[in-house]
Amino acid sequence: MFKTLREDIDAVMERDPAARSRAEVFFLYSGFKAVRAHRRANWFYRHNMKFIARFISQRSRKKTGIEIHPAAKIGRGLFIDHGMGVVIGETTEIGDNCTLYQNVTLGGTGKDTGKRHPTLGNNVLVGAGAKVLGPFTVGDNARVAAGAVVLDAVPPDATAVGVPARVVRIGGEKVANAASRQLDQIHVADPVSMELCRLRGELERLQAKVENLTKG
Repeated sequence: MFKTLREDIDAVMERDPAARSRAEVFFLYSGFKAVRAHRRANWFYRHNMKFIARFISQRSRKKTGIEIHPAAKIGRGLFIDHGMGVVIGETTEIGDNCTLYQNVTLGGTGKDTGKRHPTLGNNVLVGAGAKVLGPFTVGDNARVAAGAVVLDAVPPDATAVGVPARVVRIGGEKVANAASRQLDQIHVADPVSMELCRLRGELERLQAKVENLTKG
């Protein structure tokens, strides 16, 4: 138990440049508190004390703004940065040393039964506001861009961007015919803005065509 606790604190210290001390992380970081509460809730859930498990998880949700179902399986060193609005579904599985930013959803589509939520491999990063929906796997060392909506499996070492998400890099190399940059939480193109630009271009093309027809 103490080893896991130490690993969770170390994960925050290693990945958050704003973290100044382990005491600060232990007492003040909502993401760390949510993961710590989940580990307790999961123990009760696995020992068939589901009411107590849900009580712990709902109390943690109220305190931190992070909702983790007690049945979810979470590996070592999960770092939830900021954390507000994060939702992790019942059959979610998260590997070791993963990072989730605020407003991330690891959820289902409502169409599946049994295994309904995603599986994240080791060292996966999911950007702010991203939604990963369905019973598929996001491979080791994969990155999901902020705001992306992932509906299909993501290979290991890949970067997924957009709505719906598409893989644009694998192992640091661009996928053929994909124009994109490496995920850095800042320079990922806004998919809504991209679509608006495309529609504007289409509108201008149609206006020019109408003007040509009018002149003719």
